[in-house]
Amino acid sequence: MYFLSGWPKRLLCAPRSPAEAPLHVQSDPRRAFFAVLAPARLSIWYSRPSVLIVTHKEPAKSSTQFGSYKQAEWRPDSTMIAVSTANGYILFFHITSSRGDKYLYEPVYPKGSPQMKGIPHFKEEHCAPALNLEMKKILDLQAPIMSLQSVLEDLLVATSDGLLHLIHWEGMTNGRKAINLSTVPFSVDLQSSRVGSFLGFADVHIKDMEYCATLDGFAVVFNDGKVGFITPVSSRFTAEQLHGVWPQDVIDGTCVAVNNKYRLMAFGCASGCVQVYTIDNTTGAMLLSHKLELTAKQYPDIWNKTGAVKLIRWSPDNSAVMVTWEYGGLSLWSVFGAQLICTLGGDFAYRSDGTKKDPLKINSMSWGAEGYHLWVISGLGSQHTQIETDLRSTVKEPSILLFQFIKSVLTVNPCMSNQEQVLLQGEDRLYLNCGEASQAQNPKYSSARAEHMPRHEKSPFADGGLEAPGLSTLLGHRHWHVVQISSTYLESNWPIRFSAIDKLGQNIAVAGKFGFAHYSLLTKKWKLFGNITQEQNMIVTGGLAWWDDFMVLACYNLSDRQEELRIYLRTSNLDNAFAHVTKVPMETLLLSVFRDMVVVFRADCSICLYSIERKSDGSNTTASVQVLQEVSMSRYIPHPFLVVSVTLTSVSTENGISLKMPQQARDAESIMLNLAGQLIMMQRDRSGPQIREKDSHPNQRKLLPFCPPVVLAQSVENVWTTCRANKQKRHLLEALWLSCGGAGMKVWLPLFPRDHRKPHSFLSQRIMLPFHINIYPLAVLFEDALVLGAVNDTLLYDSLYTRSSAREQLEVLFPFCVVERTSQIYLHHILRQLLVRNLGEQALLLAQSCAALPYFPHVLELMLHEVLEEEATSREPIPDPLLPTVAKFITEFPLFLQTVVHCARKTEYALWNYLFAAVGNPKDLFEECLMAQDLDTAASYLIILQNMEVPAVSRQHATLLFNTALEQGKWDLCRHMMRFLKAIGSGESETPPSTPTSQEPSSSGGFEFFRNRSISLSQSAENVPPGKFGLQKTLSMPTGPSGKRWSKDSECAENMYIDMMLWRHARRLLEEVRLKDLGCFAAQLGFELISWLCKERTRAARVDNFVVALKRLHKDFLWPLPIIPASSISSPFKNGKCRAVGEQMLKSQSADPFITPEMDAGISNIQRSQSWLSNIGPTHRDTDIASSPGPQMQDAFLSPLSNKGDECSIGSATDLTESSSVVDGDWTMVDENFSTLSLTQSELEHISMELASKGPHKSQVQLRYLLHIFMEAGCLDWCVVIGLILRESSVVSQILGIAQSSEMDGEMLQNIKSGLQAVDRWASTDCPGYKPFLNIIKPQLQKLSEITEELVQPDTFQPVTVGKTPEQTSPRAEENRGSCSHGSISQSEPGSNNVVSRKEEDTTEADEEEPLQDGAYDCSVS
Repeated sequence: MYFLSGWPKRLLCAPRSPAEAPLHVQSDPRRAFFAVLAPARLSIWYSRPSVLIVTHKEPAKSSTQFGSYKQAEWRPDSTMIAVSTANGYILFFHITSSRGDKYLYEPVYPKGSPQMKGIPHFKEEHCAPALNLEMKKILDLQAPIMSLQSVLEDLLVATSDGLLHLIHWEGMTNGRKAINLSTVPFSVDLQSSRVGSFLGFADVHIKDMEYCATLDGFAVVFNDGKVGFITPVSSRFTAEQLHGVWPQDVIDGTCVAVNNKYRLMAFGCASGCVQVYTIDNTTGAMLLSHKLELTAKQYPDIWNKTGAVKLIRWSPDNSAVMVTWEYGGLSLWSVFGAQLICTLGGDFAYRSDGTKKDPLKINSMSWGAEGYHLWVISGLGSQHTQIETDLRSTVKEPSILLFQFIKSVLTVNPCMSNQEQVLLQGEDRLYLNCGEASQAQNPKYSSARAEHMPRHEKSPFADGGLEAPGLSTLLGHRHWHVVQISSTYLESNWPIRFSAIDKLGQNIAVAGKFGFAHYSLLTKKWKLFGNITQEQNMIVTGGLAWWDDFMVLACYNLSDRQEELRIYLRTSNLDNAFAHVTKVPMETLLLSVFRDMVVVFRADCSICLYSIERKSDGSNTTASVQVLQEVSMSRYIPHPFLVVSVTLTSVSTENGISLKMPQQARDAESIMLNLAGQLIMMQRDRSGPQIREKDSHPNQRKLLPFCPPVVLAQSVENVWTTCRANKQKRHLLEALWLSCGGAGMKVWLPLFPRDHRKPHSFLSQRIMLPFHINIYPLAVLFEDALVLGAVNDTLLYDSLYTRSSAREQLEVLFPFCVVERTSQIYLHHILRQLLVRNLGEQALLLAQSCAALPYFPHVLELMLHEVLEEEATSREPIPDPLLPTVAKFITEFPLFLQTVVHCARKTEYALWNYLFAAVGNPKDLFEECLMAQDLDTAASYLIILQNMEVPAVSRQHATLLFNTALEQGKWDLCRHMMRFLKAIGSGESETPPSTPTSQEPSSSGGFEFFRNRSISLSQSAENVPPGKFGLQKTLSMPTGPSGKRWSKDSECAENMYIDMMLWRHARRLLEEVRLKDLGCFAAQLGFELISWLCKERTRAARVDNFVVALKRLHKDFLWPLPIIPASSISSPFKNGKCRAVGEQMLKSQSADPFITPEMDAGISNIQRSQSWLSNIGPTHRDTDIASSPGPQMQDAFLSPLSNKGDECSIGSATDLTESSSVVDGDWTMVDENFSTLSLTQSELEHISMELASKGPHKSQVQLRYLLHIFMEAGCLDWCVVIGLILRESSVVSQILGIAQSSEMDGEMLQNIKSGLQAVDRWASTDCPGYKPFLNIIKPQLQKLSEITEELVQPDTFQPVTVGKTPEQTSPRAEENRGSCSHGSISQSEPGSNNVVSRKEEDTTEADEEEPLQDGAYDCSVS
């Protein structure tokens, strides 16, 4: 509506004495001149430029006789001013233009500039005229004058002795007697048969009054606080003919202002609120329309401390009202009470350091032309702070301030309400929100959009708009597209009166004082009249609108003195030669375009419909207009000025179901008329005989008569409707949207029967639903279910002015105001209103049609949240609660579960029980989430369960979710769940945690064991730098040393519990041969794979079926099965060459992927373990090093052993030797030094062939890493499988080397042997590509079988694993089997183990005690 812009300006009028300080400002009827009163002087100011023109100074002698000046009033033709003085005199001043020099200020142009002096009206527009003021007449009324009011050709004066004087402008009473108020009868309404009571007091007089032309009477405020309305019963103005009505409940009135367009009277009260009354048409009684008052919610510290209302001023277009109070402050409200601006809060009231400012006191204010400025006389500083009495600074003195405003185009051109754009007009620029739409349609538009935007207008917010596909581009971001209005046009046609934008948002037209101009957003160019005389010869009267490429406008032709309807084509030159002109009999007040029709409202209260169509004759295109129908409305409209807007719509009370043809529903144009806030609808009368479509002339069907009007709603400010049709969203597109000021919005929604059934006769076909929104609506996006608006934002700059002298700068006193774009969802309000009215079926239809909107989940959440807050916090019991209905409604949508949980988490805990009583038990909802595989939502439910249930329940559900997340590889969620499970544990009391029994029976055993045994390894770990724990990442606390996690028993138990679940998952992955998942799992969750594999070497980490494992790995790692190429017969020398080249090539290629931080960490760990083993004792050390595969293998990794060359080193790059010799089937010709020969073409092809038979590089790196891990852990059977896939004989020979060191597990060797034989069988039948490689490793295989046969009883050795975990020291049978009895030892009781295992346990105990003595070395704990 109206928005403040920038800082206010201060006009230079420094008073030299208190007698010259301004105290009152009054604009003339045209708002071009402003009379400014000081106690002894009258000044006339010009509005643009804002300069002082002439001053009359009262001589001291006469000044004492008259008293100080009080009020001024202009004659309607601006030729005279009447000034009232304190001693009861009225001074009449004549204003004449000075004879000699006609202009006071003139613009000066450089030579050769296009502004020529020969333009008609040029001088008046550009120059401030020179005027003379002379006092012509003095009238003495012998009593202090309370109020002065210009009424038509007379001046109405109220004096403090209770008289009303009617004075002619020439200063004569014409012999008319003054009317004594005590003789005027007053009653509650005009109908009452009894004569009203007289005021009955001798001392009652009028304190303030204002004349209302459209009500033909005066709104008055009496000195005792009563208010009333005095109207002449007949045309003669005498005491007998006056009659007054008054409301009985106002007793503290202070001031009044009337709104002629809406027939409203705003009475200010001593309590600080404004009561707005209207007159009942039938009874003549005064009815309260609404109140303007600050709420305690918005302004908690000021709402009841504003003092009495001091001044009320309606804007020139009657769409907004400015209110100020005794203690200062400004507030702006829309006509029916929506608050737009208030300077008593926010940055207006507080400095940036939080201290409070004094509110600006206002003595007088007056609106400038078209409402772009508010002229304000600021008062003296506040009376209740006496701090700066000695520093009477400049601002505390009265001065003239100009506040600048930007307003919505709807205030003056209501035909814009069928558009989806927001367009604001300032005095020299336009703000629009659709810069992006044209960009989407035209690529060359993507240059800087807002180049005209001044630096300070740019919003500090980045483009964070809703970028969802399909969502209207009108949302975009928070910036406006600012278009500077052509200065050439503005110079002679200020102020801009109308503006309009086309449907696509690509062209804008503006109309000022004369003519009009238009602008294209694509070309960024203005188009003005080529012939200035034509421009200055027309005045746009009824607004302008776009129809396709044409501008339709109603104007007055000055030279022909003729009212016209003109249509100009945008693409042709702006000239009357290209215009289509239709003469109209009467002045057009309003104009609107609907489809191919123009509807016009005229000054004789008639509505005329025209059809408009495009005509192209040859090269030039024009539009032609024909009258379709005229409707006289004079019976219903008391005064043409009261009509706010008129539109044609396709909305009717029948929504197309009951009509015979659906086409009629869309063409059923109804006329919507906003008559002073009453929305009146006139529909086509279809009750008579219908004309069949095909028989009639196409234009005749539109000529159906209209029914009598029906009132749809009261207090309506704006109406939105669209002519588009969309079968999916019929509810939204066939609805009528109303903005009702302080009462929020209303929507007149059509109701459709489901599945095209016949509607119930008793069901209404439309329903009016009210709802509140937080922004002032400026446009409605119908399909997107959004309301667009604008809001004032403020920026403080007071911190830039630190000097005390600058403290009174306007930039310090006032924040800088900018206008921000804003939008709001309204769908949840409508759904809720339908549910309240038991129209759930309609709500469901509407919601399903909008379910594709990106913010639809938010809509459901908002609805649930608002109903919950209202009902759960209500003090009285609610007889018919809505929450169960809303909950049931939301279950119809798949988003139900997440809607509920999001709502709960944004609501306070106290309301949860009420919520879940309606939507269902959170445990059930959690399980539904798991079934629907919606793990993130399930995690949100866990937080609710944790708060609402006992810890055991939440742990049980957390375990369920953790397992599911592990299964699905949701690693982020897994990490959160681990943290969550630990938090549950550490937050509990000392009682043992109850574990979920149904999940895993064995887990409780682990708990009990750890409860009863405290492990103190914390000290030794404290002094190790955290970086050393690279590979041994602990799960519990990602930050800090791992030892900390053993500090509390309960935490230890939690960690144990989590470890059990991780182990179980790892076991499953291995059993299902999901090595890739296992690798991801270990890397993502920091799972210590090596230590676990060591334990599981003979259980889960065994390969049961080599062939299945091989196939699965091929599939998981996208590794191609080997094939035998056609060119398999070639030179036997090839292998040698290939090997050397391949070695070098791949060494460089894959050396670094292996030396990862984790590897380094692993190496350091193993070296550490060696060092601490060495402290135990020489005998033990030797056996250990000899028997443990880990450290030995690691050495090979660090520096390749000389005797074996590359074959021992897994770290070396992939060798092509084996695979190339595979191709030849000849593995005897391997020679490492054969690298000097050059390569031929065929050999290059051969190498590329080899590379093609490998999988992706990433898979190769992953496989090599896994190979390294399994080698570390001694799971040789897995190493063989991976070696097979990588087709590397070196791996097999390395395993052989380990086996030869005679510490290998016979069972494992047996397994490897049988596994390789199975692979051989499978390769023979299904995959011959593997045969050549299997042939290479045949000798090793034979050796292997020899070893397995030679093997002695396997229980003579026990490998010692590198990283000991607490679990290995467990006396439990199962664990012993894992850590000690690798061979064929039968399972026995923990106490009766054989000697070797007992001895090993002793060493383990020794290892555990050792750190306590010197703490000089590390112990890595898994």
